Amino acid sequence: QVQLVESGGGLVQAGGSQRLSCAASGRIFSINAMGWYRQSPGKQRDLVAVFTSGDTTNYADSVKGRFTISRDNAKNTVYLQMNSLKPEDTAVYYCNAIGTTNTGMFKVWGQGTQVTVSS
Repeated sequence: QVQLVESGGGLVQAGGSQRLSCAASGRIFSINAMGWYRQSPGKQRDLVAVFTSGDTTNYADSVKGRFTISRDNAKNTVYLQMNSLKPEDTAVYYCNAIGTTNTGMFKVWGQGTQVTVSS
């Protein structure tokens, strides 16, 4: 069974920076996509940044130029460096991974980590 463990998050002032980490564990053969989504109260969960096939990255328009996703394949870990944070970035950030194990495909979510940006 594949699990995701997130770290980082917390309270930061507008204009500040934070870094989120997400590590996948389990009998993982391959990870096809891995990245970050966020959800604010009363809103749907939206993509923030994600690695897809190969080294392709996708970013939400609202974070382009401010957020950077990176990864350590050897550790099955992705990072989200968030700079120039704005109050509207406040949300619960969820890590997501899609891939394969010895028994088949998996799609899992992390438990979520709260990011709060004060004005």
